[in-house]
Amino acid sequence: MKSAFEVMSPWAEADPVPLKGITPRFAEISGKKIGLYATSKKAPKPVLTAVEKKLKEAFPSIETSWHISTLPYAVMQVEGPDKENFKDWVNGVDAVITAIGD
Repeated sequence: MKSAFEVMSPWAEADPVPLKGITPRFAEISGKKIGLYATSKKAPKPVLTAVEKKLKEAFPSIETSWHISTLPYAVMQVEGPDKENFKDWVNGVDAVITAIGD
């Protein structure tokens, strides 16, 4: 008896080009300054506070620097009234961890 449906895999063909970030990963995180970017929603600040605590426990020599968005919702501050402060902050850190959401 022939099947009424053909079962197909939801997985697409993989792109053979390996994924990579826009900047190389650190060989060592110790001594780095990590930026913590929080949007103006409720959840990012407590999430990043927990991340900060765990990072400092694992890597005591790291520094953290916060930037909390003044814009509504999850808008990144590449434009707007705080644009220059945001640029200065980004240029003063080695990497950024961001959190968004409710």
